[in-house]
Amino acid sequence: MDYSIHDALEAGCNKVVFIIRKDIEADFKEIIGKRIEKLVPVEYAYQSVDELPGGRKNVWGRTKPWGTGQAVLCVKDLVKEPCIVINADDYYGKEAFVRFYQYMTTEMDVEAPVYDICMAGFILSNTLSDNGGVTRGVCSVDADGYLQRVTETYEIQRKDGVLTACNEEKQPVFVDAGQHVSMNMWGLPPRFLEMLEGGFADFLDHLGKDAMKSEYLLPKIIDKLLAEQKARVKVLETGDRWFGVTYKEDKPVVVASIQKLIEQGVYKEKLF
Repeated sequence: MDYSIHDALEAGCNKVVFIIRKDIEADFKEIIGKRIEKLVPVEYAYQSVDELPGGRKNVWGRTKPWGTGQAVLCVKDLVKEPCIVINADDYYGKEAFVRFYQYMTTEMDVEAPVYDICMAGFILSNTLSDNGGVTRGVCSVDADGYLQRVTETYEIQRKDGVLTACNEEKQPVFVDAGQHVSMNMWGLPPRFLEMLEGGFADFLDHLGKDAMKSEYLLPKIIDKLLAEQKARVKVLETGDRWFGVTYKEDKPVVVASIQKLIEQGVYKEKLF
């Protein structure tokens, strides 16, 4: 998270909103918040399974969070400008933040009749784990660099130099090492946040039997908007390698990769 905040501020961003659970507030502010508040204005949004729109109640007794769509909805009253949404536990690299800031300050049309969104397009081969299969949102992109759809693809891994993968039904599917994938880094116009509330209400009203496990997920929300021609998504390609700990065995690789970036002078040993 520190590296993402560092890269975002360096690119030009000027506010940080942390989306956290209320029960970790004190520890989070003590360990992370106090440091970041010295650098940039910080606000906090709190995700809860019981914070539901339109007076709805958590009648299912659910304890699992409702997903990334609900998490982003939590910032609706705090964010009135274009914003970048990321996973806090992933490393995205400098290039994506620079490209996002440039697009969102010079090209994004916040008043467009369709939602003007941007997405970091990572190269699939830069997001794999050496320790097992991963799930990625594989992207179809047109000749003008706009996203056509995102397809959740599972168990992607390299075996003997060959990439293998499967769909939700466990059937083999073809993937290419050079394809773009979504790693849940999005640039959103402010009115997108207003749309999320109505979409979440509709999601809750159609849960049915899946109330305990269904999630209101940002990629699925955006994919649905694309299908309805209510959004356009510019794919901003980044050649940086994505780091994350999918398997416990990934941790030493991530540590070594960050250390290499420090040795190369990309980062200082002490960020802040």
